[in-house]
Amino acid sequence: MAKHEGFGSPTRRFLIRAGWKIIQALEKLIAKHSLVGNETFLDPGQFEWISRLEANWPVIRSELEEVLKYRDELPNFQDISIDQSRLSPDNKWKTYFLYGFGYRSDKNCERCPVTTKLIEQVPGMKSVLFSILAPHKHIPEHRGPYKGLLRYHLGLIVPEPRTACRIRVGNDIAHWEEGKSIIFDDTYMHEVWNDTEGERAVLFMDVVRPLCFPVSLLNKFFIWLVSLSAYVQDAKKFHEAWEKRFDQVVAHS
Repeated sequence: MAKHEGFGSPTRRFLIRAGWKIIQALEKLIAKHSLVGNETFLDPGQFEWISRLEANWPVIRSELEEVLKYRDELPNFQDISIDQSRLSPDNKWKTYFLYGFGYRSDKNCERCPVTTKLIEQVPGMKSVLFSILAPHKHIPEHRGPYKGLLRYHLGLIVPEPRTACRIRVGNDIAHWEEGKSIIFDDTYMHEVWNDTEGERAVLFMDVVRPLCFPVSLLNKFFIWLVSLSAYVQDAKKFHEAWEKRFDQVVAHS
């Protein structure tokens, strides 16, 4: 009988190394053909959909506030994506997913109808959630998985002093502002601090990076492959299990 190859097997390590080399080569191609530059923080004015979200931020915040009535029942990020356990082993980073890598959370979307309508008009939208950081939460330095996506934040609840609530991307630092947007390349090493006494919450979204044709097609194909991976499928299962439990809580409240 063939010996079972576990997570640390030579075959698995070879596949991981080979996969990472493919991603590195693809990211070089993406950087060369990006239509929006390759800086750490990008100019929000390059994205026409951002103004619509900013114009509607009060109603997005009001839908978030309804969700926050169930704060203790919201999942920690690592409850949905177990790979986040290294970054956040505690219960100070809560999430509320609307979309995850193209998969729609119908119940969550029903509770946030205006937010859902707005995000579904965003070209290339892949993942959307409310990201909620407790006071004195620090997310250590890390990089995002893939340059073909861009990370977007819309400030919804930003505690004072704003200088103590910040994000570093590469060597650049930004502070959230309520009703204002930050869009950045999360493949630069980045980290987050909420060194205040208040809670910080943003609308957190991943969108497909605008690219020249035909690299844009290659990028979309690769993102589709990732959506089929165990990484995404496992997160989908964890979220569906949480969703069932949460529905019962809401129904009995």
